[in-house]
Amino acid sequence: MLTSLSINNYALINQLSIDFSSGLSIITGETGAGKSILLGALGLVLGNRADSSTLKDTSKKCIVEAKVAVATYNLRDFFDEVDLDYDDNTIIRREILPSGKSRAFVNDTPVTLSVLNQLRVKLIDVHSQHQTMQLSDVNFQFSVLDALAKNEAKTVSYKKGLQQLKSLQGELENLEQTQREANQQYDYNLHLFNELNDANLQTDEQSELEEKLEKLNNIEDIKLNLSEALEISINEEIGVQNLLNTLESRLSKIAPFSKEYQELSNRITSIKIELDDIVTELENANENVDFNPNEAEEINDRLQLLYNLQKKHYVNSNEELLLILEQLSEKVSHVENAEEAINKKKNEIQGIAKKLDDLALKISRARNKVIPDLINQLQNLLSDLGMENARFSITIKHKESYFNSGKDELQFLFSANKGGSFGALKKVASGGELSRIMLSIKKILSENTNLPTIIFDEIDTGVSGEVSNKIASIMQQMSRNMQVIAITHLPQIAAKGNNHYKVFKQDVDNTTTTNLKQLTLDERIVEIAEMLSGKEFSETAITHAKELLN
Repeated sequence: MLTSLSINNYALINQLSIDFSSGLSIITGETGAGKSILLGALGLVLGNRADSSTLKDTSKKCIVEAKVAVATYNLRDFFDEVDLDYDDNTIIRREILPSGKSRAFVNDTPVTLSVLNQLRVKLIDVHSQHQTMQLSDVNFQFSVLDALAKNEAKTVSYKKGLQQLKSLQGELENLEQTQREANQQYDYNLHLFNELNDANLQTDEQSELEEKLEKLNNIEDIKLNLSEALEISINEEIGVQNLLNTLESRLSKIAPFSKEYQELSNRITSIKIELDDIVTELENANENVDFNPNEAEEINDRLQLLYNLQKKHYVNSNEELLLILEQLSEKVSHVENAEEAINKKKNEIQGIAKKLDDLALKISRARNKVIPDLINQLQNLLSDLGMENARFSITIKHKESYFNSGKDELQFLFSANKGGSFGALKKVASGGELSRIMLSIKKILSENTNLPTIIFDEIDTGVSGEVSNKIASIMQQMSRNMQVIAITHLPQIAAKGNNHYKVFKQDVDNTTTTNLKQLTLDERIVEIAEMLSGKEFSETAITHAKELLN
């Protein structure tokens, strides 16, 4: 319930602060006094977009603050969901800076306009004349049926399920598209994979084979040089090995005479040991050097295969070929396993679809069940509002397709005249008739929803006399379940309010400002008398005003 509204530096308002209470509150004022400005400011704090043109003084920021009592409306879960601190007396504040930028806060926590709009749906329904066009919107029509059918939990589950279904269907479409593209390349990729796989590639194989082939291609030079190296090492007359033996013998004889000779002797001994090892390896290498033309041919063929594969795949090494082999394996495997993944996704979709079908059927049955009661209530209310011949035809067809509100196709038709044919509301109902239909629907919704506040902006346009009394009566009935604020030009409605506020203009220092004040009983009598007969009202108007106020 809206408990107070504070407005600073907005349009024609310098500073305004007003408290509201439960029941039916009335707002009146002359045409152009600023009632629309009041609603505009309230719209700002509820999430409407704005810019610096709304500032009265463009050098200062505009601040609109609303206090709302929410203790009885089960909003804790919503506050947790959008990460806001909950307070039974919630404060919503909107600031418009001179630059045109705006900021919004809920209980001093910064929020986006999206959060404000989500919150407004749960707090305040502002109904202006143009919103009667909602009556022709199928989503609004479904929302009326669902409110009466207590379908809220089911429709929330359905919408989540539908979102999940669409997501899975998108994933399936991507899988199938990927498979189609992969299938086109499958045979070629499989050929490339088998070719590389059959090559049995090894990481260091290429360098080892190139070294081996180089050795085989130079086998004669290797053999000759190894033989000569052995001859130089082991020749009995001039061989290095014999010379080192002689040198070692000579130094070993003088080694005892000094440390210097001993070190020289030791070093020669070390060289001799190393040479002996070298000679042994030279002998082994010489024995193992053997030219095998078949081996050279095999190595050459193997290297040529590797070179051809590298050239084919635009790489320079076996390591890169092995990476390509891994990628080809994934592509081939993906195609071969795609059918399993697709079938799994289809099974998921079937499971979700089955749950959605069951839920949509329950929603549809609940809607059908309340249609007769809705028609009956609407026709009775409209009869009281001077539309005795108003008739409705509301039918539902359960379809195979999934819609945002279920699997139903809704036809909501109206006839205003006896014997007249049914037609769509926007085609066969006048503006005044649409206003009364909307009021009747809001009356029914007020008994079936938990909305804290509804604001009617001149919903009584185009009616008078006894009908205006009936409208006032309906608003009074609604105010037993919720806070109702009505902006009106009709004295019959103004007199029914528990509280009465007047919007008026003042000229101060050559500047026009809009103000709002709560009227006392005497002020109400004068205001209603003026609404009855104008500024120059008579004693009769005063008497009539008192009678209306009972």
